Amino acid sequence: MKEQFVAYIKNLQDEITSALEEVDGSAKFKEDKWTRAEGGGGRTRVIESGAVFEKGGVNISEVFGKLPDSMQQYFGVKDADFFACGLSLVLHPKSPMVPTVHANWRYFEMYDSEGKIVDSWFGGGQDLTPYYLFEEDAKHFHQVCKMACDKHSRSFGTKFYEAYKKRCDEYFWNAHRNEARGIGGLFFDYLKKTDEMSMEHWYNFVTEVGNSFLECYLPIVEKRKNLPYSEENRNWQEI
Repeated sequence: MKEQFVAYIKNLQDEITSALEEVDGSAKFKEDKWTRAEGGGGRTRVIESGAVFEKGGVNISEVFGKLPDSMQQYFGVKDADFFACGLSLVLHPKSPMVPTVHANWRYFEMYDSEGKIVDSWFGGGQDLTPYYLFEEDAKHFHQVCKMACDKHSRSFGTKFYEAYKKRCDEYFWNAHRNEARGIGGLFFDYLKKTDEMSMEHWYNFVTEVGNSFLECYLPIVEKRKNLPYSEENRNWQEI
């Protein structure tokens, strides 16, 4: 499964960065490959000072080794090894009429002393933060998220969209400000094998959501990127 998901996120990073460069029309992503001394590495891609995107990153990582002490305590294990990979992104637009977006999709494995998998799960999600709310954009974003979820909900009788939308609203609620982070989206974690869902089923679900990202976001960017805005609008964006 890990080789399958690593191949997927590498390809998805290529697809997303290529599409974003085309929409921006000015800036290109700069790539930085890095390695982790304890095992693994990643590929960071950053776009800056573009016509559409002021700053953004679309990054993948693939790391492995001894599970840190803090995580061993959290999971109640000793001397466990792990493998983790994922794609994470955040895009900050130049125009306050274009929303910021966050997304990530990840996979984790934990092993015993003989190298056998003792636990594994998927996690991830995507959410939208508009500075100026356009109802049709919010409806579009959630509609595409729901369509991706429903392709798999129908097969297993579980309402994934409703469940993971609620999780997103709860997870990104700012209690200090008593407000949500934007209009929400999807959030899921610890998607493990069950009697109903195999890891292959979860892989298909998570990659369905990942594949929906560009359709969720780019039509909104295209629709709003050329709208006029004032200095007051920019000041509001930076609050």
